[in-house]
Amino acid sequence: MAELSGEKILVTGPAGQIAFPLAEYLARDNEVWGIARFGDPTTKDKVEAVGVRTVVGDLGDGSFGDLPDDFTYVVHFAALMAPGWDFDAAFRANAEGTGLLLSHCRKAKAALVMSTHSTYRPPADGDPWHVFPETDPLGEVNAAHAPTYSMSKIAQEAVARTCARLFDLPVTIARMNASYGVNGGLPTQHVDALLAGNPVTTRWDPCLYSPIHQDDINSQTAALLEAATVPATIVNWAGDEPVSVQEWCAYVGELGGFEPVVNVVEQPGTLRGSVADNTRRLAITGPCRVGWREGIKQVYDDRAGRAAS
Repeated sequence: MAELSGEKILVTGPAGQIAFPLAEYLARDNEVWGIARFGDPTTKDKVEAVGVRTVVGDLGDGSFGDLPDDFTYVVHFAALMAPGWDFDAAFRANAEGTGLLLSHCRKAKAALVMSTHSTYRPPADGDPWHVFPETDPLGEVNAAHAPTYSMSKIAQEAVARTCARLFDLPVTIARMNASYGVNGGLPTQHVDALLAGNPVTTRWDPCLYSPIHQDDINSQTAALLEAATVPATIVNWAGDEPVSVQEWCAYVGELGGFEPVVNVVEQPGTLRGSVADNTRRLAITGPCRVGWREGIKQVYDDRAGRAAS
């Protein structure tokens, strides 16, 4: 698998759930910079503590401070995911911000732009086991927690594709499924809830995902950057094993010796399942190294260890 060493890499949103562990991982062998608003100063300190140089800026405003423009690679993970129906704010941050960023960093060898699996239109038959290839139709997903998100990420993809052609900048657009690890993610939230004695609420029964562990995200980033092209490469970024919320919660209960409670509250207009066709990604990165049971156990052991200390 490809590796990155001796490069100058920009990571946007470096304090985020996925980006922070990745920035820490990349900073071992590269000069890594991170740009974000850093509204909470402690997050800036946290990012700097793992060897990342920080710049305070706002991509949607085109405010880059003293950010250099000579990065060899760009890893764009920053995103606005907010409640409410402010499409202007969502498009400004996620779509326009991507264009301003890639314009600023047009000298790079390649850019990795993280999109989302929720750009896919829910299939008409509602099949929770529907497998989504990259060529499936896109459309609005009315996620209750962030109803503008899916449309703004579709707009982001269009802007990133345009920038690739306009600036002759190789781009990979990676549609993230359910990421997780000890730093967070949906399966991790469920582990935390169950260990606290709380029920888990999900959309459907079964509610399927193709979860990908942070270790695989870290190790696959270089290959996805290497696969960047003009026009842009579009690829699902997901784990190799589909699994339902009900299954991984049952496994947490097995590890902890208790009966988990999973409540189903149906949400019309959302994806009943989010199972990825990984054919294209497998050709780029090879298989994932962390299976979902191994990953969930890692998170469980981390949380159980914290509770015991």
